[in-house]
Amino acid sequence: MIRSYALYVRGLAGQPVAEEATRLLNDIPLSELGPESVGWLLHASMGSNTPATSIAKAAALKWFETHATETAGAAHFAFSYGDNDWFVLSSNRRADAIVLDAIMLAQPKNDLIPKLVRGLLDGRRHGIWGNTQENLWSLLACESYFRTFERVTPDFVARVWLGETYAGSAAFKGRSAVRQQTTMPMSTLAKVIGKPGAIKPLIIGHEGVGRLYYRLGLKVVPESLQLPATDQGFHIQREYTGVDNPTDVTRTPSGDWVIKAGARVRVTVTVVVTTRRYHVAITDPLPAGLEPEFTQPSRVQYPAGGWWRGWWSGWEHTNLRDDRGEAFTSLLWEGAHTFSYTARATTPGTFIVPPAKAEEMYAPETFGRSAGIKVRVVE
Repeated sequence: MIRSYALYVRGLAGQPVAEEATRLLNDIPLSELGPESVGWLLHASMGSNTPATSIAKAAALKWFETHATETAGAAHFAFSYGDNDWFVLSSNRRADAIVLDAIMLAQPKNDLIPKLVRGLLDGRRHGIWGNTQENLWSLLACESYFRTFERVTPDFVARVWLGETYAGSAAFKGRSAVRQQTTMPMSTLAKVIGKPGAIKPLIIGHEGVGRLYYRLGLKVVPESLQLPATDQGFHIQREYTGVDNPTDVTRTPSGDWVIKAGARVRVTVTVVVTTRRYHVAITDPLPAGLEPEFTQPSRVQYPAGGWWRGWWSGWEHTNLRDDRGEAFTSLLWEGAHTFSYTARATTPGTFIVPPAKAEEMYAPETFGRSAGIKVRVVE
């Protein structure tokens, strides 16, 4: 890694290092080099177009595409030098920025570029990244992105058609973070598409200058609240236990929960993610027969090698409302996390409880839910 960085710096200084960078790319497996080193070497090799260098650059770009962790709108890399992370000041966020800068130089039309930018921006907490190294490399990469893709001031109109049906338009003039939204009711959508299974093209027109960013989403309402669990980026489970007496809360063979009236109940929501998630919201609907009391300290169990993430001390914000518990954080590391609170069973009856849900708030297509359940509060 240190050799790779040295070659990168020498290349910036105008020294002919492309052949040396090519040899290093070819001599060491890319998975051992890691994304930072591959990014620096790709940057350093740009001064040569020999067959060997071209093959090495193509292999590096292919490696980035196959080793990035992607969601619908963002991408990032995960790598560790083990106990030497501190020695080389490495971090995954810095790696994302280094890779972004290298790909923009080597292959400006690569589809990973906007996703890496989105991942970098999502990775900020309170407007900044985690340390000086992350701030420096991220700002350099974002500045390069701006010069490459956004140097023209936006002045355009975007229009949307579904099939031959005009769906709406939005005008953008000048630099602004304002978003414009066009919605189409499900009844209209069904009418335009026609019979089930029919396909209509979705066309987004762009007239003028500037770069257009867009997101397409479909919101649906299920017919039943007793849904099966699903994992689209989050694995989530919910459990009830008795606070004062374990026998106050039991579960039947069919999966229904039975709670003694007047008992205090601890609700524990466990969320497991295999990679980091951004701007996460956890929502856990309460049975109508229970009243919330207070939240418990959160717990987190990191996978092996995650000791350095111990600064993550819990959810940044929690809410207890009459009908649900909520937890929020701008960054959720890979591992198992819990959100826990207590409630009291106040009203006897049988209640259908919708699933607990976890999602990325600004990319809700990355989500997960527990199974819907039935709760009986008995005298």
